[in-house]
Amino acid sequence: MSRIGKKPISIPNGVEISLDDGLLTVKGPKGRLTRQMHPKVSVAVGKDEIAVSVSDESRESKAIHGLSRMLVANMVTGVSTGFEKTLEIVGVGYRAELQGKTAVLNVGYSQPVHFDLPEGVEAKIDKTKIILSSIDKELLGLTAAKIRGIRKPEPYKGKGIRYADEVIRRKAGKTGVK
Repeated sequence: MSRIGKKPISIPNGVEISLDDGLLTVKGPKGRLTRQMHPKVSVAVGKDEIAVSVSDESRESKAIHGLSRMLVANMVTGVSTGFEKTLEIVGVGYRAELQGKTAVLNVGYSQPVHFDLPEGVEAKIDKTKIILSSIDKELLGLTAAKIRGIRKPEPYKGKGIRYADEVIRRKAGKTGVK
């Protein structure tokens, strides 16, 4: 049995959970999320906590057990408090601005890059700092990774788009011949 999967998930005030034919729906003050649960996983909704269990003890079931528990926990956290991810833009002349639901990034290419934000993700941009927020942790991480992929940080000068808590390993570069 998975150590993570055994832990119960506490339900905060204002969050409602319903289960219909393996479709888990979580409603809260920030929004509503749904997810189809794996057939080997069963979810028991109590008064103030949720328990996730599996039908057998196979290796696949153990892996799905911990994963399913964390997915449900992220859904509960998302609809109650939400998630936030911060990206930083480093480089001379590199900047970003928001035009409606489109982020316009000037990151060293000949033309600015237009990135359409997906439904459910909101952004606040302050020239060199992008703050993304959403109730869906999976969608938020995917969006942040796509934005970072537009101009990954390079190891010589550290220019590019990076996560706020990311540490870039720097390289020395060439030394001139004398």
